[in-house]
Amino acid sequence: MAYDSISIADNTTVVGGPSSVANRKDLLKRERIDEYDSSSADYPKKVPLHEFSRNADYAMQERPFFVPINTKDGVIAALEKIDKQLRSVPVSWIGREVAPGTLGLIKHGGLPKILTTPGRYPGFPLRNWWAREWCGTKGLSDTAIEFQGLTVVQVSQNQAAVVSDPQNHIFVVKNSGFVAYAIDGTYDVLAIVDQTHLPNVIKDSVTGATLGSISEIKMRSRVDSGKPQEYVVALFLNIPASNCAILQRGDDLELLPAGQHYITNPNVTLRGLFTLGENQLEMPTKDIFTRDQVPVGLRIYLKWQLIEPLKLTTHGYNTPYDALRDKTQSILTQIVAHLDYSSMVKQRSLGPDNLDDGTDPSSAFLDALRTRAMDEMHEAALEYGIILKDLAVIDRQFKGEIASTMDKLTTRALQAQVEAANVDRENSNKVKQEEGALAVAHIKAQTRNTQADSEAYGVIAAAKAQAERTKIEAFAEAEAIRLTAEAEAQAIRVKASADAQVTDQFARGMEMRRMEVARVKAFGDKTIFMSADGPGMEMGNAMAIGMAAGMGNNARS
Repeated sequence: MAYDSISIADNTTVVGGPSSVANRKDLLKRERIDEYDSSSADYPKKVPLHEFSRNADYAMQERPFFVPINTKDGVIAALEKIDKQLRSVPVSWIGREVAPGTLGLIKHGGLPKILTTPGRYPGFPLRNWWAREWCGTKGLSDTAIEFQGLTVVQVSQNQAAVVSDPQNHIFVVKNSGFVAYAIDGTYDVLAIVDQTHLPNVIKDSVTGATLGSISEIKMRSRVDSGKPQEYVVALFLNIPASNCAILQRGDDLELLPAGQHYITNPNVTLRGLFTLGENQLEMPTKDIFTRDQVPVGLRIYLKWQLIEPLKLTTHGYNTPYDALRDKTQSILTQIVAHLDYSSMVKQRSLGPDNLDDGTDPSSAFLDALRTRAMDEMHEAALEYGIILKDLAVIDRQFKGEIASTMDKLTTRALQAQVEAANVDRENSNKVKQEEGALAVAHIKAQTRNTQADSEAYGVIAAAKAQAERTKIEAFAEAEAIRLTAEAEAQAIRVKASADAQVTDQFARGMEMRRMEVARVKAFGDKTIFMSADGPGMEMGNAMAIGMAAGMGNNARS
């Protein structure tokens, strides 16, 4: 990402990092223009998505003794190539060893000499070591190397090196490095800073929100041969998203957006860190006097969002809470001064949810507290670059002897109201209990009636079913008798018809005899058959009378 810098007359870097919120769009525009290809047919082309997560690829850069592994040839071919390169390096079997990845350091007459090629370097008498002294080795990839006036600095993507030059000018090296030799003075590496993990975390003293983190880089200096003292020469800032910082140079202020920044100019100081998100807080007010001179302390709820920190700092406030506290105290003092103690007591909380029907004489003042206070606070907050989103009085505490006496009276009245309310509640509960019992009795009676109706319906249904069953059985029996009689009559007719069709006298006689035998068999051989018509009938009656008389004599004897 590109970085802007602010310069003054002596060309000293003041601030590193994105310049300001106002210039952020221009900065992004410049970054996108850098990526346009004017020779392409589709100029200009769009910036690819996920720009923040795209990283530079340093792996496949051309390096000495660095052979990428080809997917076709594999690791053996890569090892053979690097072996050929190593064979081309001169080899000595004795002397001081400089391993790969290190530098050999030699002091030659007070000047530095550096051995960069790995291998062994023989000493005297095989080599000329006159006025030379072996001083060991250093890692070639070390972040900072200092030797006999020679300074080597190389930092990674997330590091920053703070360096003091021979004239004690301070500069910062990021994502690069340098090699320098100082004849007059020294290049001193004061610190290597991890820009995203600065040690000192700054939090809002009121809300506790994290505003960012800073790190002060100090340089030790000696004054008049006294004890060395430390002086701040650079300030690093890491500002999270939705936060910002205000810088001050003389009477001028500048907004610094979220990101990693550093300050090296002593004329520029950090005014403060601010959050641009929503904040909420409960705060007490100072004692306010009502119209009848009763002091009352309020506890209010505030919810706000800072949108223009420059306006806030221009008015001399360090936090939005300081600005809102003073203005809230002033507005509430003006409103409560028009309220009586009695009207304040009636309202337990003075917020937008407590609405009146307009019949209370003090409702106008309470409406003013809910509306005028919010309107005036909103307008006043805009002057400080703050949007006030909510304001409510959630508690009040009356003070003084008058308040104590009136509080007792009010407490008694409230107790009487509570007792009356309790009595009404008990009566209401009793009425509800009786109504409930009556409802239960009514429901039980309805249940019994329903059950009796059900049982009666069951009996009637059973009787109807029994009657229907008897009727059906009688009809069935009568039908069966009729059918049986018809069948027997039909059989008799058929048989009579068959007998009538017999013309042979002998057959007729034989049939008569068979009928006689069947009749005797059915009634016994002692049965006397006679005609029921004519003289036979009279003879039969005489025989029956005689038999009865005989049976009677036998019974008497």
